[in-house]
Amino acid sequence: MAENTKRSLFGLNGIAGILISIVGLLVILVTLMLLVIVTQRHGAVNPYDPSVIRDINNVKMISVENKQFAFQKKDK
Repeated sequence: MAENTKRSLFGLNGIAGILISIVGLLVILVTLMLLVIVTQRHGAVNPYDPSVIRDINNVKMISVENKQFAFQKKDK
């Protein structure tokens, strides 16, 4: 009989390889979800401030004729 020479101590075949790949994918998933949560919290704390735009002529896609529709004051 031929001897089995394909044995290895650190082989990732079978169930061990499947478990390692599943754990790796779960780690990637959790990391991306945490990054999304951090980004959403940062966006909620520091929202976009339109007051930085001082001159309507520097903003593209908004013509001078339609500027009354572009920026509307919020009622506080």
